[in-house]
Amino acid sequence: MVVCVGFGIDAHYGVCHAHVLENLAALDRDGGYLAAVSIPRDSAEGTAFLDAVAHAQSVTWRHPSVNGQIAAALRGEFGDVQFTDRTRGSRLFVNPLMAVYFTVDLNALAHRLRYRDWIESTHNRWQVSQAIEEYRQTTELRPHRNLPH
Repeated sequence: MVVCVGFGIDAHYGVCHAHVLENLAALDRDGGYLAAVSIPRDSAEGTAFLDAVAHAQSVTWRHPSVNGQIAAALRGEFGDVQFTDRTRGSRLFVNPLMAVYFTVDLNALAHRLRYRDWIESTHNRWQVSQAIEEYRQTTELRPHRNLPH
C-alpha cells in the first residue's frame, strides 16, 4: 500500500493537482485505488500526529517540514497560513484536503509508473529526482491544467 498525505503542498514545485486526481481516477479504474481517509484531529492518531509535528519543528527549526501545513489543515486552518520563515514570500493554500490520506495499491501504482525503468537502479532521493528529470526531458508532458473550481 502507498499512502499519500498533503494534497496541494507541492504546487510550488509544479505538481499539477488536476493530474494527481486524474491519476487516482485511472488507478480506481484499474482496481488500484483503495480509499481516502481523514484522521479526526481529536482522535489518538490525530493528537499523536500534531504532537509529532510540534516536536519535529522544535528540534529541526532550521529546516521546518511541510508537515506543518498538514498539521495546520488538521487543526482546521485555511488559506495562507504561514508557520515558518522558510515559506515567507510564498502564498500557501492550507486546506482540508491536505489532511486526507489517499491510499493506493503499490503494484498497481508501479504498473502505471511510466519512469519506473529510470528509477529502478537508484539508491537515494537525489538519484530518483535526477532520473525523473532525465525522463521528463525525453517525453512529452501533459499540459498543466487548473482545477475547474
